[in-house]
Amino acid sequence: MDRQPLLSVRDLEIRFRMRHGDLTAVNRVSFDLARGDRLGIVGESGAGKSVTGFGILNLVSKPGYIAGGRLLFEGRELTALPEEDLRQIRGNRISMIFQDPMMTLNPVLTIGTQMVETILAHRAISRAEATAIALDRIRKVAIPSPQKRLQQYPHEFSGGMRQRIVIAIALLNSPALIIADEPTTALDVTIQADILELLLGLCQSEKMGLILITHDLAVVSQVAERIAVMYAGTIVEIGPTAQVAGNPQHPYTRGLLGALPQRVPRGGRLNQIPGMMPTLTRVPEGCPFSNRCTLCEEVCRRRVPPLEPKAAGCLAACHLLD
Repeated sequence: MDRQPLLSVRDLEIRFRMRHGDLTAVNRVSFDLARGDRLGIVGESGAGKSVTGFGILNLVSKPGYIAGGRLLFEGRELTALPEEDLRQIRGNRISMIFQDPMMTLNPVLTIGTQMVETILAHRAISRAEATAIALDRIRKVAIPSPQKRLQQYPHEFSGGMRQRIVIAIALLNSPALIIADEPTTALDVTIQADILELLLGLCQSEKMGLILITHDLAVVSQVAERIAVMYAGTIVEIGPTAQVAGNPQHPYTRGLLGALPQRVPRGGRLNQIPGMMPTLTRVPEGCPFSNRCTLCEEVCRRRVPPLEPKAAGCLAACHLLD
């Protein structure tokens, strides 16, 4: 398999213009994704995970904007592309799966209409050919009676089936990369496992890259080959899933793993990280995690730790690991 980066993110910085000054939501984020690789981006709400995903497609809504960095996809610099060229990449070479399928699907159009129009927006083929592709993608996500389903509306599907339809739409133009933003948040545990298994199987069979954005380390560990842990707009740890989940280096990663219910002994109390994620106006001057870290020392409050190699194949940003 070609191991050259499919996507290369370098020092990505995303800001929001406010009356009292610009606020940095994503601060110098860097990572690579090879063809067929699966990366999980994890962190609490407000960590900058979703903004990073939207930034890759230059879909950050105003007053947000990309303030710096490079986004190389299949050798092309996305930040320099005109909007018309970006439209040819979105939904075609890069697809996105959003949290809530009911916010993605048009309630007044049949599933077939939405799928066929998506294909025709990117390919010069007949409607009959587009319909055949739509049927094939519905079969790939294991929805029974695909011909009948094309004639139905979103409200006629269950939550799990709607999410499968959204995944089928993401697959319509055989993308090289899928960005999945909390795709299982609104689903129960059983359906969640089915969707994750489906995504994993499709990535392996279709050789697609995947960026899975979630707040749940347990979820991402089931699918991703590598994990990037974000906090207050920065990556504080990144490495192979087995390393990050099995031998976490950063105190924040350890806190996230320690808070998983399955790690609490029977009858024990659920662990929690003290305090809350800082707002964009109150990020500490040194290490962004310093005001919540039980290991914090004076150097942590004064100097931002660099993201450096710490354990085998793993990078972490922590002064105390030097």
